[in-house]
Amino acid sequence: MKEGKVAKKFALYPPRDLVSRLGLKEGQRVRYEIEDGKLVVEPLPDPIEVALRSKKWMKVTAREIESESEKEQSELYA
Repeated sequence: MKEGKVAKKFALYPPRDLVSRLGLKEGQRVRYEIEDGKLVVEPLPDPIEVALRSKKWMKVTAREIESESEKEQSELYA
C-alpha cells in the first residue's frame, strides 16, 4: 500500500512506481470512480492509438475524402 497527500487545488500525485505500473503518460486522460469509499483511477486509451491499432474495414484515399468534403460543403453553403 502506498501513501500520498492531497496538494494545492486538490492535486493528487501518485508515486512514480504506481504510475509506471499503470503505463500512464503525462497528459493522458483517466477516469475517476468511487468504489466502496475508495478512489479508483482508470487509464483511458488514446483514441488515435485505438484507431491506428484497430482492424481496418474500409479503404479510402485522401482524394476521396476531399471530394466528399467538397460535395458536402457545396450542398451546405450553395
